[in-house]
Parts: sequence; C-alpha cells; structure tokens
Amino acid sequence: MRTYEELKGHPADFIVSYHLYAPSEGGRKVTFQHLRCDFSYDGYDIATDGIFMIYPEFLGKDGQPIKEGIPVCLDGRASMFILSPEMRASVHQGRIKIGTRGYFMEGGRKVGSLEVVQVVDLHVNPIS
Repeated sequence: MRTYEELKGHPADFIVSYHLYAPSEGGRKVTFQHLRCDFSYDGYDIATDGIFMIYPEFLGKDGQPIKEGIPVCLDGRASMFILSPEMRASVHQGRIKIGTRGYFMEGGRKVGSLEVVQVVDLHVNPIS
C-alpha cells in the first residue's frame, strides 16, 4: 500500500479525531482505508458553500496508516490531505485550526463527524 504522503510527496495537512456514523445513524455499512469522501466544515451549507476534496487516511492505535482491506474503526484518528493545493492558502489555511469541526461527506450525505486535533504541515505544504 502506498500512503497519501508517498503519493502526494508531502506530509498530512492536519490530523482529526473522527466518528464514522454506523448504518443506524445513516453511515456506511463498512469503511476501508482510502475512503474517497469529501469534507465539509461544521456550519457550512453545502448547497451554497460547497464541499472540499480533503481525503482521510485512517490511522491505527500506533499512529501509522492502517493497511488496505481492513475495516476502519468507527472512532479514531485520521491524517487529512487537501487534494486541491490552490485552495490550501485561499480557503483552508485560514479555517483549519485545533478544534475546527467538520464532516466526512458522500455527496450531500454526512457519513462521519470530525474535529481537528493537530495541524501538521498545512502552512508549509506546496500550494501548486
């Protein structure tokens, strides 16, 4: 498995503590590593404010990315990678800080909630 850090050529932008919704809460039946969901800030109206391509890489208890093919725990931590570098400075550097809340999104559906617990390289990762 190649990690997002290897694929993108830079460390994560930030780390979140997350809760994936169970099917009874409107979530997925099973979630695996490299879920390609989008991101929305808490308080945003996705119809007017949109959603963002910020992908999670789920971490194990040891802080390392879990292997592909293993179901992800409903609660844990994930490294987050902003996929649109031009938006890093124009949107996210001013919004992401410890305590920022948001959601994992599949289209217009929230599949998990999250809170930023660490800013890693958001302010030094490349913007192009």
